Amino acid sequence: MSQIIPVVYGICFVLLLVQAIRLMGRGFSATSSRKDRASTRSVTVHPELLDQEGNLLEDELLTVRFTGDNEPPAAASPDEQPDDSPPLAPR
Repeated sequence: MSQIIPVVYGICFVLLLVQAIRLMGRGFSATSSRKDRASTRSVTVHPELLDQEGNLLEDELLTVRFTGDNEPPAAASPDEQPDDSPPLAPR
């Protein structure tokens, strides 16, 4: 009984190693084929940007940009008012 455990362990190890290599090979081939398709793909327009007739909207869009802690604050011009809002809580 004590000699069968290393044999079963070795067989399981080899089978899992082969399965892992096959899985990684599929991932690498999928990324290379995706690069080929990306060059021939057309531009996708979100449906929210289209009106009832399917034309692009001319309205201005509201965008929000969240900055990280490691980004320096934007340089304020002398004409702008100082920001009196309370600071955000630290993470």
